[in-house]
Amino acid sequence: MSTAKDNGADIERHERPASPRDLPEKDRQVYERVDSEVAKYASDTAVYVSPEKSDQLRRMIDRRVLVIMIATYFLQAIDKGTMSFASIMGIITDTGLKGQDYSWLTTCIYITILIVEYPQNWIITRVPIAKYLSFCIVAWGTVLATTAACNNFASLVTVRVLLGLFESACQPAFIVLSAMWYRREEQTARVTYWYMMNGAQQVVGGLLAYCFSLITTGPLKSWQWLFLGYGVVSVVYGLFVGWYMPDSPMRAKCFSEEDKRLMIERVRDNQTGLQSRKFRLDHVYEALRDPQVWGYALIALTTTLPTSGLGAFQGLIIKSFGFTVLQTQLLAMVLGFYIIIVLLGSIWIVKRTNQNLLVMLGFVIPSFVGTILLMTVTPDTLARKVGLLICYYITLSFWSAQTLALSMISRNVAGTTKKSVAVTINFIFWATGNSIGPQVFLAWDAPRYFIAFATHLGCYGLLVLVIVALRFYLVRQNTKRDRLAADGHVRADAGNVVHGFEDLTDLQNLSFRYVY
Repeated sequence: MSTAKDNGADIERHERPASPRDLPEKDRQVYERVDSEVAKYASDTAVYVSPEKSDQLRRMIDRRVLVIMIATYFLQAIDKGTMSFASIMGIITDTGLKGQDYSWLTTCIYITILIVEYPQNWIITRVPIAKYLSFCIVAWGTVLATTAACNNFASLVTVRVLLGLFESACQPAFIVLSAMWYRREEQTARVTYWYMMNGAQQVVGGLLAYCFSLITTGPLKSWQWLFLGYGVVSVVYGLFVGWYMPDSPMRAKCFSEEDKRLMIERVRDNQTGLQSRKFRLDHVYEALRDPQVWGYALIALTTTLPTSGLGAFQGLIIKSFGFTVLQTQLLAMVLGFYIIIVLLGSIWIVKRTNQNLLVMLGFVIPSFVGTILLMTVTPDTLARKVGLLICYYITLSFWSAQTLALSMISRNVAGTTKKSVAVTINFIFWATGNSIGPQVFLAWDAPRYFIAFATHLGCYGLLVLVIVALRFYLVRQNTKRDRLAADGHVRADAGNVVHGFEDLTDLQNLSFRYVY
């Protein structure tokens, strides 16, 4: 194979099947389908970036993009977790909450997200994404700080609805950013790194909540200081994001023109597109008919319904085992460590086996065991209380399925409009699960919450069925395309990446292969 050197040993232009010199005219890149900003840096000729250069570029991207995603999601997670910690710091009695009022303070956030999810996704694909994210962070920080001034259910619902409105941009934006900046094999780890901040917030949030619980005098209650402090930090951080984070590889002033070109070329063979501001109706129809889109949505529903309830009632559940308020705050930190171990462990196994869906299945099993024991064992001795606490921890093992499914949307759904619709459907189901989750924890069923845990068992059962069906579908799709490639169809060759930036969907681009 002949090569022509370009900028030293790190970059080569290859005459290979992906090159227009080896492809028929009808199989060359269609520039009319390529975003104008992307077209300035991408060409028909495939540019090979050496592994060493690719690693260098990835580290540069990590410092500007991954760090911000991790810090932002940590801040969002800790902001959302404040209500759980505040529930045992006096907010329920100080604001006169009764019956299911506390549950609705979590549910109303996700009802809001359910309503605004598609408009948010539409905006994210059409505006400078880093600047918009910065605005949302400043806005939710302001809302969070004003929670300290709330003194009744109505005012709390108002600020929680606004919190849901502004925080709804976070996860969809990160999925778009992960697909835009990273290669497919890098995305699982990157999505997991920012998603495991749910565990980190349990650790740091538990420690900070413990510190705030020690405040017993002064003009404000301990839970008010909690909301006010987190809100101010969020506002300051949001301003920093707008200054530090680039909107896209094409607009990144912090990188050289050559580095930007290579950052774009290194993700060409993702074949999921990079950016497009054109709305394509055929993408919408395809997304609505694509079984994998609904599979990811059902995974979101069956995982968020348990997590939202377990998260919102975490303090009350642990306290019901016989621990004090301060002990409960500290024990929440252990849960955070466990979540981090589960998520890191799942990507470690995926990296070595290339089996995303089978790893999901493996991590659902402890959730069945933990939930059944929570329902059948009574906390009447110290040993049993400790055992139930451990059961509560391992119940959240299924969280890895939620994280891996998000990374699969990023890697398996191609086409900007289709991805936008798929993400919207996913987070509508995600918001639905989060909305229902706290409601199955009924006040009259406390403190054992048998109805809630029985509902969770049903979710885990459905989750297993969805994972098995989704794997069958994706394997079947790859097998069909491999057969076409074996029969000599150039467009079905997995090595043909010439159409990588044309905003084709995964079904339209026969050279696309699914990860499962």
